[in-house]
Formats: sequence, structure tokens, C-alpha cells
Amino acid sequence: MNPTTIEILGTVMFAVAIVHTFLVQKILNLSHHFPKNSIMHGFLHLMSEIEIVFGFWAAIFLSIMVALSGAKATVEYQESLNFTEPLFVFCIMVMAATRPVLGVARDGIQFVSALLRKVFRTPEKMTDIFVVLTLGPLSGSFITEPAAMTVTALLLVSMFHSPPARLAYFLMGVLFVNVSVGGALTPYAAPPILMVAGKWGWDFAFVFQHFGLKSIATVVINALILVLYFRKDIQQYCYSLYEADKKQDQKGPAIPFGVTVLHLLFLVMLVVTAHYMSVFMGVFLFFLGLTTVTRQYQDHLRLRESLLVAFFLGGIIVFGAYQKWWLEPLLSSMSDALLFKGATALTAITDNAALTYLGAQVPTLSVESRYALVAGAIAGGGLTVIANAPNPAGFSILNPRFPGGNVNPIKLFVAALVPTAVAVVCLWYLPH
Repeated sequence: MNPTTIEILGTVMFAVAIVHTFLVQKILNLSHHFPKNSIMHGFLHLMSEIEIVFGFWAAIFLSIMVALSGAKATVEYQESLNFTEPLFVFCIMVMAATRPVLGVARDGIQFVSALLRKVFRTPEKMTDIFVVLTLGPLSGSFITEPAAMTVTALLLVSMFHSPPARLAYFLMGVLFVNVSVGGALTPYAAPPILMVAGKWGWDFAFVFQHFGLKSIATVVINALILVLYFRKDIQQYCYSLYEADKKQDQKGPAIPFGVTVLHLLFLVMLVVTAHYMSVFMGVFLFFLGLTTVTRQYQDHLRLRESLLVAFFLGGIIVFGAYQKWWLEPLLSSMSDALLFKGATALTAITDNAALTYLGAQVPTLSVESRYALVAGAIAGGGLTVIANAPNPAGFSILNPRFPGGNVNPIKLFVAALVPTAVAVVCLWYLPH
């Protein structure tokens, strides 16, 4: 390894940004020591927003790059980056969070939950939470993980009122892990699989055969653990989907069937064109026109929240190319078992799609090593906010509802260890 000065700088500042994400709560507490309307209070409060972190440090990194390499080289580097994924996440978050789309998701989950209650005689609230945490993440294999994360997180937000911290953190940990694993039934929905599927020739049959059943088992087991362990808290702090739906109905008129169909049609078009930025942005702009015409059937569009998530992911992409110098030789030197464990751990500090992308550049990886890399990447996708691209979307939705109004990343990491362990066992120790 002979890294350049820029590569070392990129890695150091990437590490600083990661440390920053674990300090956001302390920065928020520090902001309270200054007058509320002061510049310092405003700045520290801004720095405590986790969605800002990577974009902020990426801007500083690019500014230093201008001084070291010149404006032309910096602009050329920026132009070489692909920001399709952040823009798609922005569009799909806004679209999936609209009231007609959420209504369809809620109705479908209520139907499945009613069937399960009829067959197994299970409590309504526990069954509803179980179905939300299984069908929601697994739907990510078809409507993409960011959409599944948005829909599932918004349904959970509507169902809980003042949950205790122990439940809130474990709920987020299970959601993040289940979404990361639940998108692994198809080759196009989970970012870490999408990055390598074309290059390695992984089609639908291959992905489902090697990941499908193990992913379903992971999602089901994690949801079961949560509803059984926290059954008393769920009964006390949770609404059923029916109760949450009744609350929603009080906020606006009934949605016509045609309006719902149009929303679903736009959602399908967005998913189909996910890899073509100029196309899906056009679809999204027409969709904004639809929401204007159907304003009486809409809630507040999540434009600001979705844009912040895109900003967060864009910052990670700026740093991504400068991690290749140490990641690639590290991955190529590992045995299959060590590669799986290493990928699971490394995913916590770098986006799992970036990890598999860099692994795909190593020509010596065997078929078994390729599986180990991708399985580890999706298993560790719930450990931190930066581990999987859809996580910031779930974070932005759930964060305001947490006790104290802010998620502690260290507590989230600890809470995610149990569902991550389930994913590790299912993905590595079950036959593949």
C-alpha cells in the first residue's frame, strides 16, 4: 500500500465523521450551555443532527482538496462520483411517505395480521407489530429497501406512544437489521447485492437460492424475539393498526380509489427507473404535480427530511473512493470465515454497498468468498446509521419520537447486536 496524501486525508476525515456520529448527543447537550438565539447554539445544534455529519465533513474535505490539488482536479473528482442512489432515496422517501401509499401498506398488513390472529389466536397488538416488522422489511426486495424502510418506520411511528428507551432502541435495531436482510430476496433491491449482481452474474434464482430463505428466517426470528420479550411494553405503549388507522382517518377525507392507484403507479415507475437518474427525476417531478392536484388527500410531504437523508448519503459517497487503498488489500487477504466476520464488522463503519463494491474490484475472490463478503455486509447493515443506505431514512423518521428526542448511536449499536447475531447465525451457519 502506497496511499497518496489525498487518500490518507480522505480516510482520516472519514474516521472523524464516524466519531462525530457517536458524539451527536454530547454536542446537543453542549449547545444548551449557550444562549438559545446565539450563533454558537445554532451551530452546535446543527452539528448534533446526524444527517448533517457526513455532508459537513465532506465539504471540509473538498475544500482542503482544492488547496492541495487545485479547483479543477476537485471538480473533476466530484463529477466522477455517482449520486444516483442519494437522489433515488430522496424521491422514494417522499413518495412512499404519502398518505395514499401508507394507507395501502396499512390495509395489507392489517389483512395479514387478521388472518394470523384468526389462525393462532394471538393478541392483536403483538401480531400487528410482528407483521409490520416482517412484511415491511421483506417488501424491500420488491419496492427497494429505502421505500420499505420509509413505510415500515412511519407505520411504527403511528403505532407507538411514549415507548421506554429499552423498547425504542431494540425496535430500531430490529428494523435496521431486518430491512438490511429483508431486501436480499432479489438482485436489485438491496444496495450491497445490487453493486455486485451484474458483475458476478447473480440473477434472481441465484440470490433467492443463497439468501432468500435465510433472510426470511432472520426477519421472522428477530420480529418474534421483539414481540415476545417486550410483550408487556407493547400492550402498554402501542396502538393496534386499527386504532392507528382510526386516528389517521380523523386527519383528512377518505382517499378515492383512483388517487391511490395513481400513487402506486408512480411508485412502480420510480422503482423500475431507479438506475436512471434523469428518468426517475422526471417521474418524481410529475408526481409532485399529482400531490398538488390531490392536496386534500395528502399529509405534509417529507421533503426536508428526505433531502437531509440524501445529503447524508452524498457525504458518504464523497469519501467512498478514498477508502479503496486500505479496504481492497484487507478484503483480499482474508479467509472466507474471516471475510464474513470482517465484512460484518466493517459495515458498521462504512456503507455496506461501498464495501461490496470495493470487494467486487478484487479479481481473486472465489464464489465462496463473494458470498461471505455480501452476507457479512447485509448481516451488519443494522449496527449503525451509516451501515446501510436506507438507515438514515428510518433514523430521520424515528429519531424525534425517541425519549429525549435524540438517538444515542452507541446505545443503538448495542441494541442492534442481538438481531445482528441472529442474522449472522442464519446467513453463515445455515446451509448455503
